[in-house]
Amino acid sequence: MRPNLLSKILFVVTAVALFSSAQILADVERARLDAVAADLQARIDEGKLSGAVVMVAQEGEVLMHEALGYQNVEDQVPMSTDTIFRIFSMTKPVTGTALMMLWDEGKFQLDDPVEMHLPELAGMQVFVEQNEDGSWVTEPAEHPMTVRELMSHTGGLAYTPPLSQGPVAEAYAKAGIMNLTGATLAESMPALRDIPLFYQPGSQWVYSISVDVQGFMVERLSGMRFGEFLETRIFQPLGMVDTGFSVKPENAARLSRQYAPNNDGTLRRTDNRPGLANFDFLSPPKFESGGGGLTSTATDYMKFVQMHLNDGELNGVRILSEAAVAQMRANQLPKAVANIGQLYPGNVFGLDF
Repeated sequence: MRPNLLSKILFVVTAVALFSSAQILADVERARLDAVAADLQARIDEGKLSGAVVMVAQEGEVLMHEALGYQNVEDQVPMSTDTIFRIFSMTKPVTGTALMMLWDEGKFQLDDPVEMHLPELAGMQVFVEQNEDGSWVTEPAEHPMTVRELMSHTGGLAYTPPLSQGPVAEAYAKAGIMNLTGATLAESMPALRDIPLFYQPGSQWVYSISVDVQGFMVERLSGMRFGEFLETRIFQPLGMVDTGFSVKPENAARLSRQYAPNNDGTLRRTDNRPGLANFDFLSPPKFESGGGGLTSTATDYMKFVQMHLNDGELNGVRILSEAAVAQMRANQLPKAVANIGQLYPGNVFGLDF
């Protein structure tokens, strides 16, 4: 999901704030942490949030871990520090981490054409227009999409509706991309070969389904189902016991509902709407979405981001090389794209960060 849309719909918030310099650490007084809690509580009282879990750490030391409000407003079930959330696009850095683990193993280079590893996507054309009969008018791609472009949202892909609009986005939806109950990655991703790219690779930054394609690439390069790779190679080694594409039956009561604010200071429940939001995350999805399908807790996600802050290692367990982390943090935008624009002019983009 685009950052601005995510801010509108992540009404139940897991906030993981990380401060990385000793100078800032000296400034983090209890009064400032209390102010964070007070601000969130005010938003809860005003009907803008149902609840929140906030976790603040500095240099591996947890300074604050508090639960506020409710994970279930209707039944007045309080938020807990171990409440499980749908983390949507916070899934994307996890997927990028998985792919970069395979980069560490020499399975690909960043400037490889994606079609080198996913031949199903070879020879993709670029959208020009769509005829009345539904056929495509296309032009050749100036160069094949590279893995670097795939990981930086500059490869030519768009998102499914409502995050992107138009015939390309609609074709993704018809192909089952991000339909959690429809088809697996291996079953649905090859359909992209029949849908043109949204723009010439390397010419734009467009938030996209590219991270779901990366999940498919992880499967191809590792020989493992994507969820299995994440569980065995990332979640288990880091002790992320509550993270996955679905919630374990014994933990079902800890899964937060989700809400959006009404103009009158009340909340409306939104995880029971039709479509993606209606998936209960209590049963494994067929489509394991690397772009937005994980559930997790603040504690688990803190372990993941702390690993990144430690340059790829946590508690003696190395997930990524320092070189891989450096690549993920570095600006990867092509020269033709100065920044990611939209609501964030001046911001640049790394590899899934």
